[in-house]
Amino acid sequence: MASYLVTGASRGLGLELVTQLAAKPVTEVRIVFAAARSSNPQKLEELAAASNGRVQLVRLDVGVKESAQEAANEVEKKLQGEGLDYLINNAGVMDYHPNGLEGMDTLDEVFHTNVTAVHYVTQAFLPLLRKGKKIVINISTTLGAFSKVHIYQPMPSPAYTVTKAALNMLGLQYAYKYKDEGFTFLAISPGWLRTDLGSQYADLPVEVGAEKTLDIIQRAGPEVNGKFWNIQVDGWEEPRGQNKNQYDGKEVAW
Repeated sequence: MASYLVTGASRGLGLELVTQLAAKPVTEVRIVFAAARSSNPQKLEELAAASNGRVQLVRLDVGVKESAQEAANEVEKKLQGEGLDYLINNAGVMDYHPNGLEGMDTLDEVFHTNVTAVHYVTQAFLPLLRKGKKIVINISTTLGAFSKVHIYQPMPSPAYTVTKAALNMLGLQYAYKYKDEGFTFLAISPGWLRTDLGSQYADLPVEVGAEKTLDIIQRAGPEVNGKFWNIQVDGWEEPRGQNKNQYDGKEVAW
């Protein structure tokens, strides 16, 4: 009967993660906090209304430190003395610069959302996580892996790539800092998904990415603290598709 909080829950992967978590039996998932910055889409509103209280909507602007703390205070009240088991830092943005590095002018903005905001949220929820299962998931991407820079260098999203690499290091810093307390910090690449961020040309339906991401999350424990993991999708064990992606279910080399 675990509790979850998902940031960026109003659309894309975040919305699908909340949807699939809410569909699991109450013996596995007790409550899901769906955190988003602004008004919620009709699907999320309907999901919450039909959940018998299992899906709780939380207003959270991840880029504002005070908003992160206010959200943590709200969740603490709703948990009524219990801890938060899973924090899924999913909220993020992607830039588009056809000229690559020469045209990149959004690095500060993208860094704040993809890295600094994750730090704000994680800081704010640490006290609640200490009372729960102590598992923090950072949604990352293989675009942020140094080992794959030769593959993804032509991608027109340099700020996204740079900031996801920084996010991986942030998670690793947390992993080492809090390992003696029993925390698990894990980065997961959910694949290139057909969302507003990923586009209709992406490799996988968002439903598949969310399902495979949750498969990893629900098995996560201290033995994978500080790791960077790829989802596993049948037929994608070897690189394929226009960007030579692969989803082999293995640890990603930094």
